[in-house]
Amino acid sequence: MTAIPKNASSKGATPRSKARMAAVQALYQMELAGADVAEVVDEFERLRFTPAEQPSPGEDDDAAADLEETDSTFFSEIVRGVVRRQRDIDPLVHEQLAAGWRLVRVDAILRAILRAGTFELLERRDVPGRVVINEYINVAHAFFDEEEPRVVNGVLDKLGRKLRSGEFDRKRPAGDER
Repeated sequence: MTAIPKNASSKGATPRSKARMAAVQALYQMELAGADVAEVVDEFERLRFTPAEQPSPGEDDDAAADLEETDSTFFSEIVRGVVRRQRDIDPLVHEQLAAGWRLVRVDAILRAILRAGTFELLERRDVPGRVVINEYINVAHAFFDEEEPRVVNGVLDKLGRKLRSGEFDRKRPAGDER
C-alpha cells in the first residue's frame, strides 16, 4: 500500500532526505489504509530501513552508498508530528491553496508532502525553511512530473514566509544567487 516513487533514486540522498521520503510514504499508507501511526512507524523501522544485505566486495560503490541508513528518528518525528499537529496543519495548508481548492481534493501523496513540509516549518526550527521547501520539492519530483512540484513550492514558500517571516525576510549573502 506504500506509494512507490517513479522518478526517485536514493543515490546521494542524505539520511534525512530518505527520512522525508519515507515519512511521505508512511503518511500516504496511513491515510489510504487507515493504519495506526505506531504500526506504520514500527513497520518502516523494522522492515524498510535495514538493508537486506551488504554489497559483495567488488560490487558497484554506488550500491554501497545507496545503503546509507535512513534517519529513523527524524522519520518518526515527522510522521508522529504530522499526526499530532494535523488539526493545525490542515487549515494552514488549505489557506494557501488556490481559490476553490480544498485539501481533501488534493492527491493523497501531494497532501502527505504538504503536511510533512508544513510540520517541519512549524516545529523543526533547526532546519532552515528554504531547506525544508527544497527537500519537499525534491520529494514531489520523485512522484510527479508536472504541476505538483510547483504547487509544493508555492504552498510551502507562502507558509514559510508566514510561519518564519524573520528567516525569509533576511537578505541572502552577496553572491548567493539561489
